[in-house]
Amino acid sequence: MKTFAIGDIHGAHKALEQCLERSGFDYARDRLIVLGDICDGYSGVKQCIDELLKIKHCDFIIGNHDLWTLDWAKRGDMPEIWTSQGGNQTIVSYGGDPMPQSHIDFLKNAHLWIEFDNKLFVHGGIDPNKKIEKHSLEYLTWDRSLVESAWKKAHQNPKYKFSTYDEIFVGHTTTQWMARNKKTEGLGPSEAAELGTKPLFLCNVIMLDTGAGWFGKLTIMDVNSHEYWQSDLTPQQQF
Repeated sequence: MKTFAIGDIHGAHKALEQCLERSGFDYARDRLIVLGDICDGYSGVKQCIDELLKIKHCDFIIGNHDLWTLDWAKRGDMPEIWTSQGGNQTIVSYGGDPMPQSHIDFLKNAHLWIEFDNKLFVHGGIDPNKKIEKHSLEYLTWDRSLVESAWKKAHQNPKYKFSTYDEIFVGHTTTQWMARNKKTEGLGPSEAAELGTKPLFLCNVIMLDTGAGWFGKLTIMDVNSHEYWQSDLTPQQQF
């Protein structure tokens, strides 16, 4: 068994298929840790969940978009902040029908975080000074302060460790956003563009959301070797 982690999928079903195929992922033997935000973005959300349900060892960590989708599936909630940020495409993916119970259960049974071999997997981030059990759901799904701190520290002391984990894998904050917003900090335009489609290794924090939900790529990584594989750019795909 190999263990892989995959970044935010955001309804990009073809990209998900490409990552699983290109990495040689074994649906029956290998383990996949999904870092959250399967939902919202492109209109392949239903297909994505169907695909993940085929995987024997699939561990899904809840993301902020998945929480919005779950509120819609269970109670019909449709706040504008959700529909305007990809929620409408999630609704479209189900063709006007209710979300199947198996999909609701998949989202409801998600992890808040996963610890494995002194590695932590979480959607948003953590406060390195607090035990993981002391974090709120909102913090775990929305935090960006960890990656902000990791960016700054990585340029000062790349060997610095946040918390006691050897590695912390996160999604939520795209590498594109980080490159775009940080390129004035000594980073040239070409370097920023290169960073925007690749995972970022910042001290012991590994960012795997390479923008599949918007205009980037989906990334899957072998968590032990750090070898990774990517989809094509998602805007060029049909879902």
